[in-house]
Amino acid sequence: MNILGIIPARYASTRFPGKPLVDIKGKTMIRRVFENCKDSINDVIVATDNNLIEKEVNQFGGSVIMTSENHKSGTDRCAEALNKYEKASGKTFDIVINIQGDEPFIHKEHLTKLISCFNDSETEIATLISKTESNADIFNPNKPKVIIDNRHYAIYFSRSPIPFLRGIKKEDWHLHHTFYQHLGIYAYRSEILKIITKLPVSGLEIAESLEQNRWLENGFKIKTDITLKKNMSVDTPEDLEQLIKIFF
Repeated sequence: MNILGIIPARYASTRFPGKPLVDIKGKTMIRRVFENCKDSINDVIVATDNNLIEKEVNQFGGSVIMTSENHKSGTDRCAEALNKYEKASGKTFDIVINIQGDEPFIHKEHLTKLISCFNDSETEIATLISKTESNADIFNPNKPKVIIDNRHYAIYFSRSPIPFLRGIKKEDWHLHHTFYQHLGIYAYRSEILKIITKLPVSGLEIAESLEQNRWLENGFKIKTDITLKKNMSVDTPEDLEQLIKIFF
């Protein structure tokens, strides 16, 4: 399989403006994400709409594609970047991995697990999940939950606790069922990526503010794999301070 890793990177951020260019012990965040991914994937590019990010990627010797400012999601940005990069490079790719640009210490296991999902020929889209360990996470709407079938295909994603445990005190839910939390990293077959970005916004997507529900509503299969390693994203300067303490 020919695999392309795409790192969507925007300069604007409500809670952390200029996040991709923040310095982390001598390297920018976007450089750390890029270099960590290159250890696992031969072809990696940054997809951005910002000239400062483009300049930084060029300076450290990475590959970068300029994309539209109007994309509403990283998935849309990935689709444009895929088309442009295939034309520019003359290569074609079977699988695209949408890599979060705010995870400077991304686990290599996350990438290998995503890739392995496509050993199943029925997999159209892949993502990762982890077991939810506390009631606080179960009831936290900022940590989307997912229910899966017995083949590890996603049935539904929600910001609400799913499933509902009837007859069990809510403070004990984590003791009576295995809840799964969704990690926001995706991989797609290239032809599927090009299709799903042309689908109209769906009702369940709007209700939950989760784009993956649009894909499920339209009948696409999302394969999941369970990881024990939590994602370590940087949403705020405080998040970055905590990660620096852990890794340095």
